[in-house]
Amino acid sequence: MNLTAPAAAGDLARTTGGWVRGRATPDLRVYQGIPYARATRWSPPTPPHPWPGIREATQPGPICPQPGPGGTVQGAEDCLSLDLHRPQGTDRLPVLVFVPGGGFTTGAGSQYNPARLATRGNLLVVTLNYRLGALGFLAHPDLGPDTGNLGLQDQQAALRWVRANIAAFGGDPGRVTLWGQSAGGYSVCAHLSAPASRGLFHQAAIHSAPCANPMITRTEAQRRAKASATTLGCPDVTCLRDLPLSALVGLHQDQVSLLRRDFNGRPWLPVTGTPTLPTQSHLARVPLLLGGTADEMTPFVAAQHRTLTAAEYPAVVTTLFGDDGPAILRRYPPESQPTPALALSRLLTDHGGALGACTQLPVAESAREPVYTFEFAEPTGHVVGDFPYGAAHSAELRYLLDLSWPQPPLTPAQQELSQRMIDHWAAFVRTGDPGWPQHGPGRTMSLRAGHTGLFDLAARHDCGFWSRLG
Repeated sequence: MNLTAPAAAGDLARTTGGWVRGRATPDLRVYQGIPYARATRWSPPTPPHPWPGIREATQPGPICPQPGPGGTVQGAEDCLSLDLHRPQGTDRLPVLVFVPGGGFTTGAGSQYNPARLATRGNLLVVTLNYRLGALGFLAHPDLGPDTGNLGLQDQQAALRWVRANIAAFGGDPGRVTLWGQSAGGYSVCAHLSAPASRGLFHQAAIHSAPCANPMITRTEAQRRAKASATTLGCPDVTCLRDLPLSALVGLHQDQVSLLRRDFNGRPWLPVTGTPTLPTQSHLARVPLLLGGTADEMTPFVAAQHRTLTAAEYPAVVTTLFGDDGPAILRRYPPESQPTPALALSRLLTDHGGALGACTQLPVAESAREPVYTFEFAEPTGHVVGDFPYGAAHSAELRYLLDLSWPQPPLTPAQQELSQRMIDHWAAFVRTGDPGWPQHGPGRTMSLRAGHTGLFDLAARHDCGFWSRLG
């Protein structure tokens, strides 16, 4: 089977599974719902069954099972598919593979439309699904030695599919950038250390996912999995395998939005000390584009503490930080921002134990390949009461991708920022250089409408204080 060149017909391509037919517009070729692997419950991904004839690839595949409105279950277990967007014309395009976020419990590649990024950037953009929640990350020891990383293994299967098939769509398998935001960004962090991911991508772009934050250990993941089995009333894995989706999807969802100081308190995460992810300490030597938003933690604080008072503030900080609470309260008193809730948001964003600024620095400063750092600082304009969200977590995404959920229209200045960001990201995918200096003191790019320029991330976010605190 010859997969080295696009098919003569513009919307046909031949993959290792068979022929697919996408749809063409004057600017784009789009292929959706292409299976890259098969998913069976708590088993590693396997190659998709080949199909006869031509498979129509004009609609997204089913999303992976996740909570829906009113406690419903959305999606199907056999959900491992991907979508491709590429501009008309040029072949041997650099490839950008996007791993969506959603806290490892929600999200799907089809929720992100990369048409603007593909056409303006002249890139082939792949978006994908991977297993979520208990189906992707339950680490029960009786299910196998690496069950807690099935979501990561799905992503690796997608990257192997890209390596084997992307030339048939006009992409260059020798120029693949792996890109993720939030849980997708933490997935990219994991792939930087995962032995089986080596060679499957050549650069990485990471949004809102400080790679220095530890994942969950195998011992802790297995302890949690056994506790989950008890909660589900299952004495053995046969019982677990026979449970309906409704019992598994949304498991521990009440814990997902809890405000935490550290990322590894979340219920579903990649698991270290395992065959897929032995350690987080050995990063692949690839160029990195690394950054986040200026006000990462505002949505999480708003969900629980938007009306926090100055009298309540010390107890919340002490609960989160224990013995370090008094020092933090002296550095970030409730009056240091317009409201105590905003002071809490600022200190948690600076600290970065879950999401934020200062925990980005260890990777940026120790990497052996070029690292380019950024901070998205354009406010969303979203205000609830006296609580402005600012440049909140995920605020940058709509400047690069069109999202499936409603967004206010961009102003002309924001549209110009969006175009400049696409140009920077596309330059990084093409060359490994987004067009600003490599990371260093005073060399993080601030991205804001009318205010783009370099600044000192460590100084702005008081990283010296957090470093001394330990």
